Amino acid sequence: MKFQLPDSIQKAIEILRRCGFCGYLVGGCVRDYLMGTPPLDFDMTTDATPAEVMNCFRDYRVIETGIAHGTVTVILEGLSIEITTHRTETSYSDKRHPDAVIFTKNIEDDLARRDFTMNAMAYHPSQGLIDLFGGEKDIENQVIRCVGDPNRRFNEDALRIIRGLRFASVLGFELEKNTRMALFENRELLKAISVERLSTEFTKLLCGENVKAVVINGVTVLGVIIPELLLMEDFDQMNPHHCHDVLTHTLVALENIKPIPHLRWTILFHDMGKPETFTQDDRGIGHFRGHGQVSERIARMRLNALKMDKTTISQVCTLVKYHDYPLEPSKKSIKRWLNRLSRPLFLDLLAVKQADISAQAPDHPERLEILEAVQCLMAEIISQNECFSRKDLAVNGRDLIGMGIKDGPEVGRILEVLLEEVIDERIENTWEILMEKARSLKNVN
Repeated sequence: MKFQLPDSIQKAIEILRRCGFCGYLVGGCVRDYLMGTPPLDFDMTTDATPAEVMNCFRDYRVIETGIAHGTVTVILEGLSIEITTHRTETSYSDKRHPDAVIFTKNIEDDLARRDFTMNAMAYHPSQGLIDLFGGEKDIENQVIRCVGDPNRRFNEDALRIIRGLRFASVLGFELEKNTRMALFENRELLKAISVERLSTEFTKLLCGENVKAVVINGVTVLGVIIPELLLMEDFDQMNPHHCHDVLTHTLVALENIKPIPHLRWTILFHDMGKPETFTQDDRGIGHFRGHGQVSERIARMRLNALKMDKTTISQVCTLVKYHDYPLEPSKKSIKRWLNRLSRPLFLDLLAVKQADISAQAPDHPERLEILEAVQCLMAEIISQNECFSRKDLAVNGRDLIGMGIKDGPEVGRILEVLLEEVIDERIENTWEILMEKARSLKNVN
């Protein structure tokens, strides 16, 4: 088997060879080649020590990325290549990082320390594929299998637990039986992992094509990170609008929305407040009044705990809050929504509602019909450049100051009144009419 390597990778291997060392492609990029996917990142392993690697590439830019663990990054022709010395590792006291690494000349030792067989292969142009643990066969069979004893692998680095689920979601592979058992048995070890690493892996998992099956089958593991997921499992909604329990509904909706991180997180949280707000009327029908606000509170708490970025938290919490608000198919109503949320976020809200409704009982088509009418009216508002925000007004703050209104809160108040009048179609959005209206508002408190 021959891989078509980028020129910069071949050059790196040749430079190491001329210096008396051997360099191998290793890990994810080898897996990607075998799956027919062009790699985006390239990692290499070598029998050279970090100091020797830096000397080999002394004519190029070299970054000491993780030199304590044997890794430097070489920049060749614009490509970043992580080059790590072959190593073995001692115990993992923090369940994430080895207490010490021992450099070795044997690539076999280096491959034996890795997480899954599909990531424990190396490649060299003249030696071909080096596959000691059956990684190629596991890829062919679409199986995720730990290298060696899975309990040992997960106890060494607990992040591998959620990485295993992430690979299952993104690649659509199945967890091998012993790997799956160990993953579940060791799930509490996730509590020792930094939340930043967990949130990164969880986001990738949510954006995978196989997310529904992975979350349903792995909810007890993911519940270590977000305990509210456990309450959603098998929670009967007892409502004619719903044909699924809360968790299944959520996951069907997940598959109905684009794999954009903040949209996938929104769907995961949108009904998370339902178990807490559940009531039944005298006919036995379930209701969840206020579940959007409770779901928003849970989303904010959990996303903050995961140290997600502020923009994502704001987007997700806003969309969760409003996901169940009724939309009126009228231009006035839609303009108010556009003003409240901004055009991009309102488009996201429509996408969330579409996914949510599509995961409900199919015998209530009127909800989708209303949503379609709203989408058509919004497209008309946008195409005709109709006014729905201050920046769309034919006047601005400078115009008002020019007529003698003091700069500050009063300018903002009058602009808001003008915008309300235009949105409600009581006045036209022209400079003359708006200025006339502003004069009448000038001395009104």
